[in-house]
Amino acid sequence: MNDAEKKARLAEALRANLRKRKAQAREQHAEPTPQSEFTQAAAKALKS
Repeated sequence: MNDAEKKARLAEALRANLRKRKAQAREQHAEPTPQSEFTQAAAKALKS
């Protein structure tokens, strides 16, 4: 394996890792936890 192949393989692995982390972050933000629901309700109450 030459240096160019190694760099290309590493670049693809990094892109795949980034896609995976972005998907995980979207999933976490899509599903509010009980704590975040409480925080959102408290924020609305403070605005009123």
